[in-house]
Amino acid sequence: MSRKTAPARAGQDRASLYDEITGKIIAQLEAGRVPWVQPWGTTAAKAPLAMPRNAATGRQYSGINVLILWGAVIEHGFPGQSWLTFRQALALGGNVRKSERGTTVVYADRFVPDDEKRRAREAGEEAQAIPFLKRFTVFNTAQCENLPEGIAAAAPPHLPGLIEPRVEALIRATGVDFRIGRDRAFYVPALDYVQVPPPQAYFEPINWHRTALHELGHATGHPSRLGRDLSGSFGTKKYAFEELVAEMNAAFCCASLGIVPTVRHADYLGSWLEVLREDNRAIVRAASQASKAADWLLAFVPSDGYELHAEYSLGGVPKSVTYQTTSARLPLGQHRSVDASSPR
Repeated sequence: MSRKTAPARAGQDRASLYDEITGKIIAQLEAGRVPWVQPWGTTAAKAPLAMPRNAATGRQYSGINVLILWGAVIEHGFPGQSWLTFRQALALGGNVRKSERGTTVVYADRFVPDDEKRRAREAGEEAQAIPFLKRFTVFNTAQCENLPEGIAAAAPPHLPGLIEPRVEALIRATGVDFRIGRDRAFYVPALDYVQVPPPQAYFEPINWHRTALHELGHATGHPSRLGRDLSGSFGTKKYAFEELVAEMNAAFCCASLGIVPTVRHADYLGSWLEVLREDNRAIVRAASQASKAADWLLAFVPSDGYELHAEYSLGGVPKSVTYQTTSARLPLGQHRSVDASSPR
């Protein structure tokens, strides 16, 4: 096989993989199903809400693989969110049952070919990395047998009383200017602050947390944090792409914290479809950036060892929360007065 033929075929395979993934997401959106908002806690889903994990390594899947594996759990009625490759199942002393079909997930990275390194050296330039996408197959642990006891055990659900205080502690710890009040939720990039209505403004107070995490997702894109492009104005493709990132970030954060809200930011459905139809890599890039945003936010969740004192209001929303190690801050929602402009 010539050197020219191999990269060409690799490029074709990569393009077809992007097309395959994007096609599935578009089909779900066109059918009115938002891939990152699954019906956890209903008869349609046997598995509990959680981020999918590799049962052998304990590592969480990220990016587009979260959407792929959540979709497979719902489609096939798997009872858990744990996954293994064929070889990992064997290495654990178990095996994949005969006739079981796996789920294709992807690994994305970049590499610099030797020819490019040589060209860059000769030209005195920086070598250009080439993105690649590799597919591999995983099986839900429910598709396996003879695995060691406990390897496929579902994570215990979070205690309802501990979820909301952890979100409030996260908000405080990020240092983001976070304001509660008025009747709209938005983030103002130019002034770097988040505004959300009070929890009692929501029909189900638990939905306040998803909205807060959505807007905080936008805030992670500030140049002082992850530095995403937040310059898109309302109605543009840039704006729709950033909404995709913030929305998936909120879903990933909620799943990690055990929060099952019902609110959905589906107002942008048409613009999301337009972005995905135009660029078959958009959903992969958006999911990757959403994972980075969620990782940034979740790093501020207090550890389970923190001593917690919380007072709750009607609906389970905390009125006051104290952690033994929390430094003195302004109460959540207090802020200086500034004019708003260019909200997201």
